[in-house]
Amino acid sequence: MALLESHCPELKLVARGKVRDLYEVDDKSLLFVATDRISAFDVIMKNAIPGKGKILTQLSLFWFDLLKDVLPNHLITANFDDMPSNVQQYRSQLEGRSILVKKMRVLPIEAIVRGYITGSGLKEYKQKGTICDIPLPEGLVESQKLPEVLFTPSTKAEIGDHDENIHPSKMVDILGDKALADQITQAAVALYTKARDFAAEKGIIIADTKFEFGLDENNNLVVVDEVLTPDSSRFWPADKYEAGRVQESFDKQFLRNYLESIGFDKNTSIELPSEVTDNTLAKYKEAYSLLTGKQISL
Repeated sequence: MALLESHCPELKLVARGKVRDLYEVDDKSLLFVATDRISAFDVIMKNAIPGKGKILTQLSLFWFDLLKDVLPNHLITANFDDMPSNVQQYRSQLEGRSILVKKMRVLPIEAIVRGYITGSGLKEYKQKGTICDIPLPEGLVESQKLPEVLFTPSTKAEIGDHDENIHPSKMVDILGDKALADQITQAAVALYTKARDFAAEKGIIIADTKFEFGLDENNNLVVVDEVLTPDSSRFWPADKYEAGRVQESFDKQFLRNYLESIGFDKNTSIELPSEVTDNTLAKYKEAYSLLTGKQISL
């Protein structure tokens, strides 16, 4: 059964995002709950993908562990038996899709890293020869590997609005701290590079991904939110990759393609047919299995 929205009345609801519900547990910790909601083009669809939140959570935990030597993360525990009692009472809703995390000062930047040209990056490149106003060589085609990994930040939009791609120099203006901006850039590229190389050994191309960062009580940079999931990344099967066309994928590109095919207005929430939800879930499960070497039970 799909969880469209969590209900934990004895916890303080801080926010409901596109996918996650966020609760305050105490002065120092928060509970991130990955629901089965799915969004595309910044619009949350009316129906959910059953079990999707569990896949996102378990995959993020896998990457948190793999990448912890690159940068620390905000995880306290994902073991439900170790959660506080005020959380444990909601086990039937939350188990497998929740992580207890340290409170951080979350930074107002989406840290996007691109290894290949596609999506909004390709659209801008066709118009101006740039991505986030960063000049690129002429003649690049859909899905081509970029000459070097690009850090292309965006602003964080409120729900219903669209994130805005910005030149990396504008990130300094937003943060008011060049050293921090440089640290974010280096961390995002290092995280992506390690993950890209690992995934390549498993037959998956990580075309691009999005990270979020926060600062702990000592102003140390920390990875927060989800990491390298099919919601925040483009995963392509390496054995079917061919530059010059749109790729098959393990992520919600299947959903985006469906929405484009029906002339979706990119503003109005709609009900998805079961074929789309079933296929999207199958893609997510396959990506999890390939990357972790495990099957996930939902």
